[in-house]
Amino acid sequence: MQSAVTVFIVITVVFLLMRLLPAEGYFEENYDKLTPEQRENILRSMGLLDPWHVQLRNFYASLLRLDLGKSVVYRPKVDITTILAAKIPYSVRFGLGALCISLTLGLAMGVTQARFKGKWVDRLFTCYIVFINAVPAAVYLIFIQLYVSRMARLPILFDRFRPISWILPVVSMSLGGIAGNAMWLRRYMVDELNKDYIRLARAKGMSGAAIMVKHVMRNAFVPMAQYLPASVLFTISGSIYIESLYSIPGMGGLLVDAISRQDNTLVQALVLIFSSVGIIGLFLGDLAMAIVDPRIKLVRGGGAR
Repeated sequence: MQSAVTVFIVITVVFLLMRLLPAEGYFEENYDKLTPEQRENILRSMGLLDPWHVQLRNFYASLLRLDLGKSVVYRPKVDITTILAAKIPYSVRFGLGALCISLTLGLAMGVTQARFKGKWVDRLFTCYIVFINAVPAAVYLIFIQLYVSRMARLPILFDRFRPISWILPVVSMSLGGIAGNAMWLRRYMVDELNKDYIRLARAKGMSGAAIMVKHVMRNAFVPMAQYLPASVLFTISGSIYIESLYSIPGMGGLLVDAISRQDNTLVQALVLIFSSVGIIGLFLGDLAMAIVDPRIKLVRGGGAR
């Protein structure tokens, strides 16, 4: 219930804030050639001169019909859903590829760090995590695009007819996820290794491998499950910076392009989608925790979690 209310509040706030933007974003490129009367007539035909509560009511009615409106500048008079239908597949493909890499390598790194805590491999992976979190992403992503592409002889920009051009964008998208998954899994596993029931299992003669699989990894994965749905949704919804950097025609690059062209209607739809994705991801994360560990309840004592 809280998630639904939050989505409603976010959508309402975004809608109202978009109405504060300059009116130029609701006209085509010939805005300067229109007379004030013509501009007023166009705004009135779009319902933008109605009272704000009337506009908000009409907006929600359109959302219920899955109507996000039409683009004004990016692709004039084309339904936004039609534009998104062509963009989403690119973001999904890149996102799922990056997600698979980040989960596989990140979880493997986290397990290795926890098992060999304090040793050289743990320190090596910790340096990678610190670097990814401390250095601005734009710095190492541009370095990868300019220099790694040259050393590995990989295309510097995306080309849908050359599958080899997918490598650098997918790797770039996965770097942050690898560091995040490794850092949190290591933390949770180290916490579990220091608990009394682990010492008791060792005293009973249980092997280290059995303890790691049956107890440590299982319990450490429960808090990790909370972040996985949000990671999935954010990843497949597109990376704003990386898609723009590699000229990928996906959702992320579309938002940058819509903002630069001041296409208010398209910007509004994309901001609503990205913000709703985050809130829905958090709700699904709570649900995933309850599924992984039945002891966790979403509602306790009659109140929301």
